[in-house]
Amino acid sequence: MPLFFIIGLFVGSFLNVLIDRLPKGEPVVKGRSHCDKCKKTLKWYDLIPLLSFVLLKGKCRYCKANLSFYYPIVELTTGIVFAGIFLFIGGANINFITIISLIYYLFISSSLIVIFFVDLKYGIIPDKMILPSIAAALTYLFLIHNSLFLIHFLSGFGASLFFLFSFLLTKGRGMGFGDVKFAFLMGLILGFPNIVVGLYIAFLTGAVVGCILIIWRKKRLTGTIIPFGPFLVLGTFSAMFWGEVIFQKVMLLLGLPSTTF
Repeated sequence: MPLFFIIGLFVGSFLNVLIDRLPKGEPVVKGRSHCDKCKKTLKWYDLIPLLSFVLLKGKCRYCKANLSFYYPIVELTTGIVFAGIFLFIGGANINFITIISLIYYLFISSSLIVIFFVDLKYGIIPDKMILPSIAAALTYLFLIHNSLFLIHFLSGFGASLFFLFSFLLTKGRGMGFGDVKFAFLMGLILGFPNIVVGLYIAFLTGAVVGCILIIWRKKRLTGTIIPFGPFLVLGTFSAMFWGEVIFQKVMLLLGLPSTTF
């Protein structure tokens, strides 16, 4: 598990590049990294995940400009998620299915992290992350979990249709079309009933954070859009790791029969 945490830190460093460049339409590979303020090319020892940020005290080595806290947060988040995925998949049990599943969930998790921070910073969900993730999810389901393909596809279709209705009803003011596409991906990843759990958590956390921001007067009740993508990502991660447990507990509390799909 420590190995996957360390791998996640370095992958997180690459995800920072995607988060910075995809929304601007810049090529992912466009030369060596540099300081955004002084444009000085950074040395390899300035780019060690987490460690460089700590040693430099969050400042550029050359011009002393403050570095964004997004960088270490993304790296640390990716490290924790990668370690969690290893435990979730049961990486100690090595076989062909486990390896494929591990690669799939690491890729999907990386995409979710990029989507979270891009939408948080720029208010968009990039197609360059959504479309490859949808293709990966469809391929994984078809090859590894063929029996679940239909229920996951219908979960994605149903979630996407719900968001499309909201998008059309509000004329894009309540939901962006990126959310519609993400809902389809969310359903493909989670299936039923986990998609219900994921969407519930997304709407619940979105409502709570929205109310807090309004109370603090950082957002007005009308005229300002709070990006919903980060809450969808939180819902996806929560349901991916604990969806079945949450669903079973809720059904038990309601006194209703529960079925594992």
